[in-house]
Amino acid sequence: MALEDIIPLDAFFGKKDGDTPTGKKKKKVDKEALASPMMRIPRMDVRVARDLIDLGIRELYELEGRSAETIFEEIKKIKPELPDWTLPYLKMAIYFAENEDPDQKLLHPQEWMD
Repeated sequence: MALEDIIPLDAFFGKKDGDTPTGKKKKKVDKEALASPMMRIPRMDVRVARDLIDLGIRELYELEGRSAETIFEEIKKIKPELPDWTLPYLKMAIYFAENEDPDQKLLHPQEWMD
């Protein structure tokens, strides 16, 4: 009879549900945000896509004619700890939504930093 038949080894090593064999927790994957139309935007950050979904913006056309700063402030009301690096992603997303043939150079968030 092995020791693990009497006492589970997890009791000794403190393994929790969701832990990997190395003891690190798995990262949660936001499947809804990854599958959203926002992810058609090159270099779009999945966290920004999630913020837009949480705001109720689910389709690219809903970004047309909107101000990135206004959207940023709306998200900030829901999520006060919103990092400033989100704003260039929003500007890039609006540019992508408003242009049928966007300039590839402008599809990088660094191009939208002030």
